[in-house]
Amino acid sequence: MLEPAVVLLRLMQYAGAMVLMGSSLFFVYALPATGAASAAETPWASKLLAAGGALLAIAALLSVPGQASMLTGSFAEGLKLETVSAVVTGMDLGKAAVFRAAVAAIAVVLVVTLKPSRATWTMTAALGALATASLAWMGHGAATEGPGGPVHLLSEILHGWAAAIWIGALVAFLLLLRTRTSAPDATAALHRALHGFSGIGTALVAVLVATGAINGWFLVGPAHLDGLWTTPYGRFLSLKVVLFVAMLGLAAANRFQLTPALGRVLDSQEHGQAARAALRRSVVIETAFGFAVLALVAWFGTLAPPASM
Repeated sequence: MLEPAVVLLRLMQYAGAMVLMGSSLFFVYALPATGAASAAETPWASKLLAAGGALLAIAALLSVPGQASMLTGSFAEGLKLETVSAVVTGMDLGKAAVFRAAVAAIAVVLVVTLKPSRATWTMTAALGALATASLAWMGHGAATEGPGGPVHLLSEILHGWAAAIWIGALVAFLLLLRTRTSAPDATAALHRALHGFSGIGTALVAVLVATGAINGWFLVGPAHLDGLWTTPYGRFLSLKVVLFVAMLGLAAANRFQLTPALGRVLDSQEHGQAARAALRRSVVIETAFGFAVLALVAWFGTLAPPASM
């Protein structure tokens, strides 16, 4: 039962970090600064970030005894103070987890105490970026030795940031689309948000593809390509790539078909509802694929990559 628990805690940390960083940034670049359509006037914005930060902080703290239990092979041993202390003080993974929990806790305090505003979202996005960067020490990114170590670590961090911006935006889009209202102001704000994300989305795909290739070089390598289908790590990684391609297809449909369709019916309540419904279905599926990717990463991040065999 220890391994599934550790994988679940990893997934919770990924999800919390994606929301804390990506959704905060979305409120800054995609939504208006003021007015009814701004994040400051949206009742769920602060709740979403507080929930993401709390999830990240709790999961990060629990991951320390979880990892200690994995190392000792016993849940009881992993809960002992000396074992937990050894993980926190002697392992980069433990230090990163404590740092991540502290950063997330600060973000929650800011969201709860400060007035909702772009300044608040900017601060929580910065804290989310720090937390997301620290996730590289939870996987294989910080384990590469030699001259290529810093390159691999930087690539992992950039990969995590790009994923956070994408998935955090999808979560925000889902909440924007959850209401069935098609009032012109709300629909227009949604249309602007979609356009605001479109340009950023192209850059995110480029970063994800480039850093994914770099990470693959270090973790699989040209000499172990058969590991993509002969090892558990490789099979999970291959499935992740398939899901990523499916997300690209949905994102392209959103940008080139569903978003223009929404723009054409901004003043039509009847057709606006239909356009929003189609977009909602697409975003739900894309978000589900995104969290499936996170689940796979949480799982195969605990496995030995082909290049290490």
